[in-house]
Amino acid sequence: MGNSPSIPLRVNILGVGVSAINMEQALEVIEGWIERGERHYVCVTNMHGVMESWRDEGLRRIHNSSGLTTPDGMPLVWLSRLKGFRWVDRVCGPDLLLALCERFITKGYKHFFYGGAPGVPERLAERLVVRFPGLKVVGTFSPPFRPLTPEEDEDVVRMINEASPDILRVGLGAPKQERWMAEHRDRLQVPVMIGVGAAFDFHSGVKRQAPRWMQRAGLEWLFRLCQEPRRLWRRYLLNIPRFLCLVIAQELGIIRCEPDDGKG
Repeated sequence: MGNSPSIPLRVNILGVGVSAINMEQALEVIEGWIERGERHYVCVTNMHGVMESWRDEGLRRIHNSSGLTTPDGMPLVWLSRLKGFRWVDRVCGPDLLLALCERFITKGYKHFFYGGAPGVPERLAERLVVRFPGLKVVGTFSPPFRPLTPEEDEDVVRMINEASPDILRVGLGAPKQERWMAEHRDRLQVPVMIGVGAAFDFHSGVKRQAPRWMQRAGLEWLFRLCQEPRRLWRRYLLNIPRFLCLVIAQELGIIRCEPDDGKG
């Protein structure tokens, strides 16, 4: 299969099959889904997502059942390259969101933005339309923080299907957005759902994104930790050493971590 983007290979990282892919390949795969009318969701995952999946079999299965699980964090990129997938590069939510808008603007594909705090998806859409003139946004919706009732959820499904988007961006934060996409894949008539997490806040101007050099150096976590220490300290300061120890144990054969559906 080589590194063909039609059926991307996956790298087994603690039982999560991370797609061995770069941005250009991800765009080609997604465009193919839309052209063929297929239905898939994309998990944009990092070390935190892998660790959450390590602890939660159901979440691990969701990642491994995705159309793509892209390497958001640089540690996943470096591990993929060490395993021989030299072409792998970071495909993070904020960058993927912009790249899709730019690539598909001449295609006339329709976009829907679901998630974020009240007013955020609308502000995001307004900024993107200014940045990419001609971008077709067919809907935005900010759901309440609480779980939706069955009736409310049905209304959301109906609203999105009636808007008939080609690409649905889901900004609910991980792992909530991954669970939402998996639960709704068969109910939504949308070729592509992408969980983009903090991209809603970054591109709407609500939060600052780490400088590019920090992203490339694998230090985005430090930038975010300095911004929100009380919320994120446990995620990073506990997960990083655990992740490193588990990866080393996997490589030494001390632990076995096989993706649930054999994609790794």
